[in-house]
Amino acid sequence: MKYASLLFCLLFVTAAHGFAPNALRNRIAHDTVIQGHPCAKGEAWFYPDGSLNQCTLARPAEVGDIRIPSRSLIELWPDGSAEYVTFRHSTVIDGYHVRGGGRFGFARGATATFYRNGNLRSIYLIANQAIQGVPCRGGSWNTFTDPTGGGTLVEFYEDGKLASCKLTRDYSGFRSGERLVLPRLNTAGEFAGSASSR
Repeated sequence: MKYASLLFCLLFVTAAHGFAPNALRNRIAHDTVIQGHPCAKGEAWFYPDGSLNQCTLARPAEVGDIRIPSRSLIELWPDGSAEYVTFRHSTVIDGYHVRGGGRFGFARGATATFYRNGNLRSIYLIANQAIQGVPCRGGSWNTFTDPTGGGTLVEFYEDGKLASCKLTRDYSGFRSGERLVLPRLNTAGEFAGSASSR
């Protein structure tokens, strides 16, 4: 019974986060382009003013310069720009190997978030990968020891530069397993990193 309650809570929190608190659910009878997004027939969520909040993509679509595969779940800011995308399957976007929802459908951690300008804000890596020369950790995570998948989270600044990732090996004076946090570039175009164990 204890495990059933835990599972119910986990499913409720995951489902509740899937749309804006004031969004309204509706059904789309046919694949339809809404605000430039090719939404698949089925459930979609809308803000009270009628603008799109969330839908599943019927075909590949562009977010900024990034091609998003069909069947991905996209959620929009109220101004219509992409806030996050959840991929049904692991995929490569912008050259990064990004985690997908797997065989059980969408997963909360299988998310790429975006800035309003269309640039990537964060991704979850499916495998270790060097990003802008930094050895970043990817792979699977244990739901009980790392429920958010934070060990595979990679964050970017709005200009596209790497902001943080967990290291797969010692790098530039920082130890493997630490989260390297890169500050924004200074006026001389240099940065100095910091590390944390998170």
